Amino acid sequence: MKYFIETYGCQMNVHDSERMAGLLESSGYEPAAGDADADLVVINTCSVREKAEEKLHSRLGHIKGMGRATGHFPVVAVAGCVAQQEGSRLLERSNVIDLVVGTQRLKMLPMLAAQARVQRQQDVSTATRALAAIVDVSTPYDEPSFPLGLARHADAVKAYVTIIEGCNDYCAFCVVPYTRGHERMRAKAEILADVRAAVESGRREVQLLGQIVNHYQAPDDPHCDFAGLLEAVNNVAGVQRIRFASPHPRHASARLIAAVRDLPAVCKHIHLPVQSGSTPVLQRMRRRHTREHYLDLVAKIRADIPNIQLSTDIIIGFPGESEAEYQETLSLVDAVRFSCIFSFKYSVRPNTLASKKMPDDVVADDKTRRIREIQLLQRRIQLELHEAMVGHRVEVLVDARSQRRDWEVSGRTTGNTVVNFPGHADWVGRFVEVAIRRAGPYSLWGEVV
Repeated sequence: MKYFIETYGCQMNVHDSERMAGLLESSGYEPAAGDADADLVVINTCSVREKAEEKLHSRLGHIKGMGRATGHFPVVAVAGCVAQQEGSRLLERSNVIDLVVGTQRLKMLPMLAAQARVQRQQDVSTATRALAAIVDVSTPYDEPSFPLGLARHADAVKAYVTIIEGCNDYCAFCVVPYTRGHERMRAKAEILADVRAAVESGRREVQLLGQIVNHYQAPDDPHCDFAGLLEAVNNVAGVQRIRFASPHPRHASARLIAAVRDLPAVCKHIHLPVQSGSTPVLQRMRRRHTREHYLDLVAKIRADIPNIQLSTDIIIGFPGESEAEYQETLSLVDAVRFSCIFSFKYSVRPNTLASKKMPDDVVADDKTRRIREIQLLQRRIQLELHEAMVGHRVEVLVDARSQRRDWEVSGRTTGNTVVNFPGHADWVGRFVEVAIRRAGPYSLWGEVV
């Protein structure tokens, strides 16, 4: 039996797909090159943005068309946040889906897939051939353990390690508490075991994941906060780089800043979501920080870590956002000079506080104009930051071959900047020193020293 997993969304979804792959392979499956030769197709979905849901239904239509054209009808599973959010409604909407697996029922995937195959063999009609495993997110979950070493890491260089599941903050725009549930911390001992297993498998970099990653407090060590966890991971023999995503500005303590500054394996890059540069908009978002607090925090971080690179998330056109409030976001981007931003037009997400209490009243044309302005400004800033690096030497962890040129590879600096340069495929996983020769808005080009 062969499986194929297609993943939409964030790093946590990518890691969930790695865990599902490990479960399936331990149950006797082998990976397929694509859906055309797979016996089981898993679509791991995201519901943070509206387009991800649209992509799911488009993908289901493609699978249906493929089946009609070839006579090959794989068992189809929908997993992830849309699965958790929509549940049995997905089964009612599409006759392509065989099973729906919520975010906290991933361990049931092999069993459900086996049941779906039995239904196929028994010629159960499409109308009744459907299974669902969804957990009620309104109640606390069990602790988020997962069998050690079972995840099949898709990346040869880095390994994702989840440290927190769920979230208790209920930001007005965010669907995560409704799809991943209440915040649960993984045990420090279990996290460190995952890190050691990743290092033993040859991974150079570990990325710690959590919805609010710097809210971590070890359930098995009352003295271990997130800064303490960073120190513990840093001390694991063989760990060469540590990244984390995503921290919340209001939990960015002096201890965290010191850990990023002082621990040699911790990368000099912080992804620090601001969402808006306007305090009134932040209040409507229930973000619990202000523009002033954020700018003060950036100043403290840069005073302590002069070589730090900062990136962020921004939502454009949140309900009630006036032109003046948008201009505050534009001015914050100009003032902070992020190394990278992820910007999105606001879209209504089911069950969120904003969907229930705030009309989506910023017209579509204004959202489009504003996001284009933000992105053009950021492009100029990134080009200026990159041009300032020309002539300098940087340490790069090679993580991929170029998809366009056989003689080129790429990697990232400690600040998460992409660098392309001539090299060999067997360099993937190595650290090299690169002299920067040219700069573009999205990456650098250089030569190995």
